Amino acid sequence: MKYLFTGIGMASMACFVACNQGHTDSQASSPDALSVNVDSTVNPANDFFDYANGGWIKRNPIPPEYSAWGIGNLVQEELYKRLRTINEHAVEKPTDDISKKIAAFWKSGMDSAAINAAGIKPLEADLKAIDAVTNTQELVALAAAQNVISGAMCSPYIGQDAKNSEVMALQFYQGGLGLPDRDYYFNTDARTTKIREAYPAHIARMLQFTGMDSSAAKAAASNIFKLETLLAKSSRKLEALRDPEANYHKMPVTELNKIAGNIDWSNFIRQQGITAHADTIIVGQPEFYTALSNAIKSQPLETWKNYLKWQLIASSAQGLSDEIATADFEFYGKLMKGQEKQKPRWKRVLETEEGAMGEALGQLFVKEFFNATAKKRYETLVEDIRAALKVRIENLTWMSDSTKQKALYKLSKITKKVGYPDKWKDFSAMEIKEQSYAANIAAARKWWHHYQLNKLGKPVDRNEWDMTPQTYNAYYNPSNNEIVLPAGIFTVPGKRDEELDDALVYGYAGASTIGHEITHGFDDEGRQFDAAGNLKSWWTKDDEAKFNQRAAVMIKQFDGYVVVDSLHINGKATLGENIADLGGILLGWDAFQKTEQFKKGAPIAGYTPAQRYFMGYSLGWLSHTKKEDLARRVLVDVHSPAKFRVNGPFSDVDAFYQTYNVKEGNGMWRPDSLRVRIW
Repeated sequence: MKYLFTGIGMASMACFVACNQGHTDSQASSPDALSVNVDSTVNPANDFFDYANGGWIKRNPIPPEYSAWGIGNLVQEELYKRLRTINEHAVEKPTDDISKKIAAFWKSGMDSAAINAAGIKPLEADLKAIDAVTNTQELVALAAAQNVISGAMCSPYIGQDAKNSEVMALQFYQGGLGLPDRDYYFNTDARTTKIREAYPAHIARMLQFTGMDSSAAKAAASNIFKLETLLAKSSRKLEALRDPEANYHKMPVTELNKIAGNIDWSNFIRQQGITAHADTIIVGQPEFYTALSNAIKSQPLETWKNYLKWQLIASSAQGLSDEIATADFEFYGKLMKGQEKQKPRWKRVLETEEGAMGEALGQLFVKEFFNATAKKRYETLVEDIRAALKVRIENLTWMSDSTKQKALYKLSKITKKVGYPDKWKDFSAMEIKEQSYAANIAAARKWWHHYQLNKLGKPVDRNEWDMTPQTYNAYYNPSNNEIVLPAGIFTVPGKRDEELDDALVYGYAGASTIGHEITHGFDDEGRQFDAAGNLKSWWTKDDEAKFNQRAAVMIKQFDGYVVVDSLHINGKATLGENIADLGGILLGWDAFQKTEQFKKGAPIAGYTPAQRYFMGYSLGWLSHTKKEDLARRVLVDVHSPAKFRVNGPFSDVDAFYQTYNVKEGNGMWRPDSLRVRIW
């Protein structure tokens, strides 16, 4: 995953594998996890992704409620079942405060009759407050208060100061758009154009739930779209947001008042509930705030009021009646992602609960599904990967000794967090109880808002986790110089740990997760942060230039891949993830060569240990995606699509060429001069 920023709002959600010594065919108690997915009609030297995963893809169409289907979904299905059981047991027999809150949230979310009967009522007080606004001062004050729920206008959050990682700072980022990215407002390809043209009608449909008649809603939607387009024009592109130095502007609040003077930012901050430690702020994109200020003055008050209504109902839709939630899904799920129908209510409630109080669920989850022995196993694997990178850095021919020493020091200081936190968050003050679903969601949002605000002026808690234990994901945090590997990511669907050979594990967990996250500390963004987590140059100018030259080879490589229709991968936007993928593969391979399985060379299910390593990595990206969602991801995602996360980096790995006898003329072949050589 990319770097994770925790904002003012609810917690984030999230992924991976397992580890053991090699086994022989006779020891397997169920079909081999790798060979069962192979499409033997495909030459691995031509398209390794289709070879390793194509058999499974052919047998497993994408279910109608999903836009993609693959390994992550299979793991998530197991997690869904486990979490549903935890919730149902909590309802049957709540034993403590945590289980009582879990039970109350689950019951309120599953009470569809009460939710449907309430309709728009949970938002009535907020809608009346918007109607009562008579001037821009009142508008901005109300927008600041509602921003906590809706994210209207902009994106404030509390996070570590990139240049002083010991300090939690108030930061302002661009935001306020109803479409996922600024390019949706301007790109002219057929898919994006179709979504953009349908967007005003969707806004109008949602506004009618607030009480507007159809003609008024249509006119309001047209004006809202024009307003958002104004904001989008001054929003930075996805690739531009990946430059940490260019998106760091520390200033006193009075300076923001100078460049965006139609908004009283001191009052805006107070309306967020911040009364101290906010005289100085970090603004990511100053030009966006200038545009926002100008729009406050240039756009009619009525347009802004309708915009706040739209943002409010859009951000709340999935917690409201089926009619409203379905309307939201028709645009954001069906049109934008290609989903044919919504997930069942129980899965949607689990997803909302995860964001609201996922770590509370995690306390119960790890008791049953991830013990201390498993935690130790993956901590050891992290050290194997760290040792492999140490050797690689020491042997680099393009980097000077002075930069090498600093790189090695940073590597030694990377903190590993595996499985679950040593200290859990205290949710006792979160007012989840026997009340409506909307009220419980609001209570969780309020708790998270105050939780984040309370960080201002206090020491950074470097022990905190920004993902829950049951999450199928992982992350590197540059400000803490840490990798975080939740228990959920070590899940192989349908398999026990003892069924997994090292080749699979070193590819699946060691390369695509652990090695990937460690490499993020040395990708084009992560390398700009020092061992203490500060945005600070520790490279010589010559070494930096050499790194950028090598990274440019990767940018060009991925720019050349066509994903769907005429849409290419954005090589600059995906550079960090592509570097991390390649680094992870190389580190996993180096570490795997030291194992007994690799040294003995005995085949399993007809495949050598080396072959199984590359197949194991590919298992981590086993999936296929609908064209609609592929097109969306090209615009909004800093990760390349799954197929290219396998074929792209493998084409740069010499050991892959040797293992599968890749020759010139094969689809996976790249001339040596064009292979990426960084770490």
